[in-house]
Amino acid sequence: MEKPGQASWMILRSSGSRRGLTIVSMSSVATDAATYIPAAPILLPEGPWQEVVGGVTAANGFKAAGVYAGLRAQGQKPDLALVTCDVDAIAAGAFTTNVVAAAPVVYCKKALEISKTARAVLINAGQANAATGEAGYQDVIECASSLAEILHLKPEEILIESTGVIGHRIKKKALLDSLPKLVDSLSPAVEGADSAAVAITTTDLVRKSVAIEAKVGEAYVRLGGMAKGSGMIHPNMATMLGVVTTDAVVDSDVWGKMVQVSVSRSFNQITVDGDTSTNDTVIALASGLSGAARISNFSSPEAAQLQSCLDAVMQGLAKSIAWDGEGATCLIEVSVVGANNEAEAAKIARSVASSSLVKAAVYGRDPNWGRIACAAGYAGIPFHSNELRISLGDILLMDGGQPLPFDRAAASSYLRKAGDVHGTVDVHISIGNGPGSGQAWGCDLSYDYVKINAEYTT
Repeated sequence: MEKPGQASWMILRSSGSRRGLTIVSMSSVATDAATYIPAAPILLPEGPWQEVVGGVTAANGFKAAGVYAGLRAQGQKPDLALVTCDVDAIAAGAFTTNVVAAAPVVYCKKALEISKTARAVLINAGQANAATGEAGYQDVIECASSLAEILHLKPEEILIESTGVIGHRIKKKALLDSLPKLVDSLSPAVEGADSAAVAITTTDLVRKSVAIEAKVGEAYVRLGGMAKGSGMIHPNMATMLGVVTTDAVVDSDVWGKMVQVSVSRSFNQITVDGDTSTNDTVIALASGLSGAARISNFSSPEAAQLQSCLDAVMQGLAKSIAWDGEGATCLIEVSVVGANNEAEAAKIARSVASSSLVKAAVYGRDPNWGRIACAAGYAGIPFHSNELRISLGDILLMDGGQPLPFDRAAASSYLRKAGDVHGTVDVHISIGNGPGSGQAWGCDLSYDYVKINAEYTT
């Protein structure tokens, strides 16, 4: 799998851009969605799957749309998205751990407690509808009920996601007036998926969408998804929204476990700035229309295959979010091996990826391995410091707990080249001989991040 910066992306700096960057896709096919925002690089891990087009509509039974509803403070980029399933889809969700949870988060949790299935996910950009009290919650109920009436569904079959400014209620009249147009725009084609992926973005520079096809058991299934996120990104969900779809046939309890595992390996392993949002939501829907055999045992070989596919889709989307971090010039991928188990390795990787000092050093093209060692050490996972090994790309900086002589100019050049093409900086850490391994993803911390967030509501 190509990493960003290897083939088809060009980053241009522009003082007129709010993010200070202009992204030009050199290989994407032009669509209506692309006129607003280009596609993110595809960052799927290697595996026994094939990338396919279609995003959130790649799996059988799904349609999507994105339209402009006048919800954004400025511009006419689509800001209202809808994903629907032709049948009752097995539904599972993962949500923010922030106790100031937004109204749509509270609503979705209640809906999924009532029903194991869902038929549609409605997503708005512009207003987070968080910290809006009972009035904000009633807005969610009214939006779900109005859409359900148009689609001839029950309100509890509609799930809601919102993103935007905290403390702002949904522009309800504009949203409700746009629902008929939104439903009429639904399409199973890639254009529907792309327009929906655009509509959920806020400060994102790119739309995030991916889909794969893989053999699970004796049949082929498809999985796809879309996500948004660029700032207020930190583990235990990031400030992100996501919808993942599949046509696999899977029992509700098995699907729920799979979603939690994949989220822990993906969206809970990315960080941009250390802030955990009020609105984080990932909804995963399984239509069961692939014709494959039913997966009813979480420990079965078929379940393991589907889990790997779901991990791949969610990790691909999560890495795109970190790559698109506000003000970022590169993706940072931290890989840890030698831990006692996956959870311990993941925690150390997350600690390093979250370190502001590590992120600032990468932006400054400073191969300061001491900051990496420090962040690994305070992760709360015990290990012997004399077994610590750190590499930056292919450049070994520390081994056996001891600093090594290395070409500082070459290491700095490695960081600089990654930043010049918005590529990937690989940090490799070994803490012993255990079987546990894990990864986390972040981005560098630039001056532009402060500028963007200092002016967010002004």
